[in-house]
Amino acid sequence: MGPFLSLLAFYLLFTSLWCFSVLHFIWFVVSMNSSPTLLSAQGGRHSQGMRHWIVWKHLRDYFPTKLVKSAELAPNGNYLLVAHHHGTTSIRTFCNFCTESTGFSRLFPGLRPWTTFYKPPETGFYPVPPRLGQAVVVLVRGEHEALHAIPGEHCLTLWNRKGFVRLALRHSVPLVPVYSFGENEAFTVKPPAPDSWQHLFQTTFKKLMYFSPCILWGRCLLRPVPGPVGRPIPVPQCPQPTEEQVDHYHVFYMKALEQLFEE
Repeated sequence: MGPFLSLLAFYLLFTSLWCFSVLHFIWFVVSMNSSPTLLSAQGGRHSQGMRHWIVWKHLRDYFPTKLVKSAELAPNGNYLLVAHHHGTTSIRTFCNFCTESTGFSRLFPGLRPWTTFYKPPETGFYPVPPRLGQAVVVLVRGEHEALHAIPGEHCLTLWNRKGFVRLALRHSVPLVPVYSFGENEAFTVKPPAPDSWQHLFQTTFKKLMYFSPCILWGRCLLRPVPGPVGRPIPVPQCPQPTEEQVDHYHVFYMKALEQLFEE
């Protein structure tokens, strides 16, 4: 959704509504440069009122999903929630963690979710402020999975994606697997031929923008699907984790994710 809104703002520059994009850009620059210390201390801007907007409930009903708690997450700790499956748009991940349409605060009282759609997990734990009760949600390189979002299939790009494990080890933050079923069923994707210019455009755009533009159209009569949150996987604190440590907990995490999927 983030890349889509960015492209929309860029598109509006060439329409009669260009002033809205200019005003938004000015506000963005001024707000980020006026009080960077305050934003860093607060972890960015977090609006509970916006999380409760009624429009998110309509979005949840249109792409029916249900957040399922598989284990308790204590409010006096921090967690790194690793969300799968990305699909084309991560609509169900958005509903579950960016809004209250599926009752995150009711299921996990005392936890404050942060979804890092833009910030890569390898760069640090920003925008989370240094206090307890924080749940960071990351999507692991979803631009690859978006190209293989075929209804009825579950294709994850995870074997060589270990940055989130390294981040968890540096901060001693438990890893929590999350799986959103039904992401591939939300849209039908038309994959281009491997030797076509469309495929070349997708590949080039993905390398430059970490986002995969797809030709897709909506589906109807979607059935409700669960979005289970798994059990936390404790990890030790290693300021400079070795590759052996990263590989060990990466394999451990993949087994936990597979168990969550089968449950």
